[in-house]
Amino acid sequence: MKPNSVVEIGPIRVANHLPLTLIAGPCALESRDHAFEMAHALKEITSKAGIGLIYKTSFDKANR
Repeated sequence: MKPNSVVEIGPIRVANHLPLTLIAGPCALESRDHAFEMAHALKEITSKAGIGLIYKTSFDKANR
């Protein structure tokens, strides 16, 4: 049996045996204010749910 893999993203560790971490954000960035509003809203939601958050967004849709 293969041991659990752990992925480290800065100070965050993600693995099947660790608590859930949500990777989320808008598909495209509209403005700096929009980015901060979305990040704040997602942080509130994940904090209430007791899960981690990695905020991700794209400013030019180059990641399609």
